[in-house]
Amino acid sequence: MYAGVMKDKSSVNRLVLENVSHSYGAVAVLNHLSLVVNPGEIVVLVGPSGCGKTTILNLLSGHIEPMSGSIQREGVIRTVYQHDGLFPWLTVLENISIGLRSLKDATQREKELRELLELIHLEGFEHHYPHQLSGGMKQRVELARVLAGDSDILLMDEPFSALDYQTRLRMRHELVRLLKERPRTVVFVTHDIEEAAQLADRVLVLSNRPATISHELQINAQRPRDLTDNAVIEAMTAILKELGLQTSDRNDV
Repeated sequence: MYAGVMKDKSSVNRLVLENVSHSYGAVAVLNHLSLVVNPGEIVVLVGPSGCGKTTILNLLSGHIEPMSGSIQREGVIRTVYQHDGLFPWLTVLENISIGLRSLKDATQREKELRELLELIHLEGFEHHYPHQLSGGMKQRVELARVLAGDSDILLMDEPFSALDYQTRLRMRHELVRLLKERPRTVVFVTHDIEEAAQLADRVLVLSNRPATISHELQINAQRPRDLTDNAVIEAMTAILKELGLQTSDRNDV
């Protein structure tokens, strides 16, 4: 599924949270959190379970409004959720076409659909239904749908978490490849430290609830990144240390 927020296309496409706090009843989730996501960036949010990562995405998308603080949203925003968002009664082509429903010209829409099928390497599967696809194939269709049309910003809520490890690795490379072909600004939530280190331009580590940004890590390395790349290893070490998950050094006796 996706959610769209329309703004003037002449504006700079970015997202800003300024001094935002949010609660659910008596449970304080975010505490005076400020965040700027610049055009073309991939910003990855990591942190303890339940610290408010998905709440931040919902605030950025406009699904909820903050209790206090302000939010600036510019551009067309689409969201990729954790669970499979494809409509099971629609084919691959029909699912992708939902992302093009604002495109009125039938010839242009057909051209765009064919280009998207080629982009995700699913030519020949256009008339298949979701139950006939593997998990990775379904996720590629989901990505094609949110990349369709003139979206500017992708909000991604653990999109690969339900996939097996090898498929997750492939999907990270697929995402990098697709974003190279169709650049977008991305805010990506994950519990996977490895995933954050492979994908991010910036990693924001959130504290326990009520969350603030406890650490910001810039990763200046080209993508795609292998798990053995120094930049990935160093980023993973820094994130694990910030989360208190790094194993202490021990001398063998």
